[in-house]
Amino acid sequence: MATYSVAEAKNNLSELIDRSIKGEGVLITRHGKPVVEFKPVPAPVAPVSDADLNWLATNRLQPNRSPAEEAGELMTRIRDEDAN
Repeated sequence: MATYSVAEAKNNLSELIDRSIKGEGVLITRHGKPVVEFKPVPAPVAPVSDADLNWLATNRLQPNRSPAEEAGELMTRIRDEDAN
């Protein structure tokens, strides 16, 4: 991560912003101590469209309607196997 003093950052602000947007870490220090880190703002999430909902409806996994064993019975069987 590149480190710059406040004075250096002030003189090169546009360049530092561009470098940060490209993914380079930019840290600003005051009196040798880190005070600010530049990082790009994430792109907003696109709203869910009707096409997205249709795709989900078409590709949804169907749950297993009849489990081979009920959860309580499974836990009892596992417990009893460990006891033997």
